[in-house]
Amino acid sequence: MKSPFAHIILASLVCVVVIIGYGFWYAAVGTKSVAVADLEGRVVTKTATANRVASSRASLLEISGDEATIRSYFVPETGVVSFIDSLQMRGKERGATVNVVSVSAATATAEPSLVFSLSINGTFSAVMNTIGAIEYAPYDLTVSSLSITQLKEGWHANLSFIVGSVSATQSATSTP
Repeated sequence: MKSPFAHIILASLVCVVVIIGYGFWYAAVGTKSVAVADLEGRVVTKTATANRVASSRASLLEISGDEATIRSYFVPETGVVSFIDSLQMRGKERGATVNVVSVSAATATAEPSLVFSLSINGTFSAVMNTIGAIEYAPYDLTVSSLSITQLKEGWHANLSFIVGSVSATQSATSTP
């Protein structure tokens, strides 16, 4: 049997080794905790960035539909002929004859615009209905002048208006 003093020395030695080991592992776990916290912060940042990107993409998809709707209110430079055809068709549907007197690019406006001058012939009702159909057509359109006269064979109207336009390059852009 050993002396109690040897047991105390051995127990103290084991206790010191355990305390040193505990301190070593405590420091190692603390270092790893800092690394994990840093990694967690980077993951949160990347997740927030990914959420903002997804939200931006969703907003862009929603806006692209709105953009197409807004563009439909303007006459593209390449679509002037089809616009003239639609004006003549509006008159024909209402029993009036629509003749395009002139078309030119507006120089007095800041936005791209086209100036149209029309001659409309027919009965009073047909002429007025045609003017209303043109004026309230789904375009960025402003009537600048209108004169109506009665002729022996019916009614005649001179209509001038400005319609908003988009350049060919803007109307051909596509959105993803």
